[in-house]
Amino acid sequence: MQAGDTMKELKAAVLVLADGTVFEGVSVGHEGHVCGEVVFNTSQVGYQEMLTDPSYAQQILVFTQPHIGNVGVNVEDMEAKQVFLQGVVMRSFSHSASNWRAQDTLQNFLQQHKITAISDIDTRALTQHLRQHGSQNGCIMTAQGDETIDNKKAQQLAREFPSLLGLDLAKEVSTKKPYTWDANNKTYNIVVYDFGVKQSILNCLANVGCNITVVPAQTTAQEVLALKPDGIVLSNGPGDPAACTYAIAAIQELLKANIPIMAICLGHQLLALATGAKTQKMKYGHHGANHPVQNLKNGDVAISSQNHGFVVADNNLPSCLRVTYRSLFDGSIAGIEHTTAPAFGFQGHPEAGPGPIELTSLFKHFISLMQVAHAKKN
Repeated sequence: MQAGDTMKELKAAVLVLADGTVFEGVSVGHEGHVCGEVVFNTSQVGYQEMLTDPSYAQQILVFTQPHIGNVGVNVEDMEAKQVFLQGVVMRSFSHSASNWRAQDTLQNFLQQHKITAISDIDTRALTQHLRQHGSQNGCIMTAQGDETIDNKKAQQLAREFPSLLGLDLAKEVSTKKPYTWDANNKTYNIVVYDFGVKQSILNCLANVGCNITVVPAQTTAQEVLALKPDGIVLSNGPGDPAACTYAIAAIQELLKANIPIMAICLGHQLLALATGAKTQKMKYGHHGANHPVQNLKNGDVAISSQNHGFVVADNNLPSCLRVTYRSLFDGSIAGIEHTTAPAFGFQGHPEAGPGPIELTSLFKHFISLMQVAHAKKN
């Protein structure tokens, strides 16, 4: 692939929200129309990692960073083999790429993956609207031939699109068959539940000494235990955690086995649900790489990468859960640990793909739990 200028005559496009708010722009991706829940991400870098994060399934991603596309795309920064998000909204789109790592332009990437995208939008006004009124469904519609764009039709489509509340998307984005990742006779054999796992998570686990077997979202506890893992990871993913009843049932059985468990984002929410906690949908979620969280054990503050629209509810937490981290933006639960089983969860993305690397220490904590478990066996 060659990174070059693919500038061409641009067609009109609109983003219409379910409440009737209209943003006019130009089409820079695949032509047509798409609907999804509109959410904004405040990260300054890492647009390719965000575009390929399976956690954005059924969502339209708004970049608050105004200039997108200037460094192109490459194979190494893919977080998944395919793109699951619905569409993309940008302020200023770069049709050419200039970076030593660039293997292609973002425009070619959008076309190849059939991603509908709109640029020249006032993303600041859009973000303020979403913050005030909450995330809502929207429709990106591009001009087709000589036809004019029907804003009313776009609004109708947005309103008809299903809410993420009650929607199980983990099984939709998950691998269909188990596979191994970087299994090179390392110290620990672990199983990763793929609810929408990112490649960066697998790389971080490999870097701390794990042979990895990735299994589908609907894998039973018995099937996982048959692999005799030293530890289990519950990955990130999209949708409503409460709808993943199969995963909640499996986690309840795995907790009884006393095997170390690390849970990330959606996995963190599923771990909480498996103990009897509740989850709830947020007004506009946490999506960005500048989210401060506080460690309640020692008072330390870390900047984290976050991408979630649901959160563990504070009320009626079961006695077997202890809150370990809280968001300093809104005080919501950002980390938990089980009081009797070697299991913990973190709401953010410690793999930092993209984002700060201040919480990669959580992977080392997972290793320490497996070390303790090994010592008890011996």
